[in-house]
Amino acid sequence: MSETILVTGASAGFGQAICRRLVADGHRVIGAARRIQKLQKLQGELGESFYPLQMDVTDLSQVDHALASLPADWSQIDVLINNAGLALGLAPAQEAEMADWLTMIQTNIVGLAYLTRRILPQMVERNDGYIINMGSTAGTVPYPGANIYGASKAFVKQFSLNLRADLAGKKIRVSNIEPGLCEGTEFSLVRFKGDEKRVESLYQDAHAIQPEDIANTVSWLLQQPKHVNVNRIEIMPVSQTFGTQPVYRD
Repeated sequence: MSETILVTGASAGFGQAICRRLVADGHRVIGAARRIQKLQKLQGELGESFYPLQMDVTDLSQVDHALASLPADWSQIDVLINNAGLALGLAPAQEAEMADWLTMIQTNIVGLAYLTRRILPQMVERNDGYIINMGSTAGTVPYPGANIYGASKAFVKQFSLNLRADLAGKKIRVSNIEPGLCEGTEFSLVRFKGDEKRVESLYQDAHAIQPEDIANTVSWLLQQPKHVNVNRIEIMPVSQTFGTQPVYRD
């Protein structure tokens, strides 16, 4: 059954791959992002089943304006995919830029929470809907330099579970996808602020997961019967695993 799906961060990476897959699956997709030109180009590829929506989730008034601008036949959101997010820097906490911390908090936490709060009431009123959040293995596994990024994804994980608790008795599903190392996106280029050599060395011979792998996961979630809820799904490349905890000795 075709549904209307809102995907944030749709101009590149996971979001773009998710839009392509869901349109191919027969859904109508609203792709939201700051870069409207990239969305319009994607619309040229995907056709009338894709609606480009300029939205910066860090600007709450712009979120309101964007949602209010949707045509009537696109205004019922059946599925919300909170994909927009970013990491900035990999410095230890005592050296990190506060501006980077605030941007991550505003995007990964405040923007996600605000958009969810705006969309959720219509789902509750219909007693039907699905919220899929994009978390990270960093929300569970700490590593040096993850500080605020990891904490923000831990928020996404716990927020998703608490939504499930609040929605008990309602026919609304909530899932958190938690990817590990993934290439083919702008994530690391943004994190390392354009340092292409550092990005290249990170992914060299790592056989990381691809945006299409995440898009396929979203598609699979949507294909599950509506009485099935997948709370969390953690995905890593085979090359990545859990390291031992280091012990430093004086």
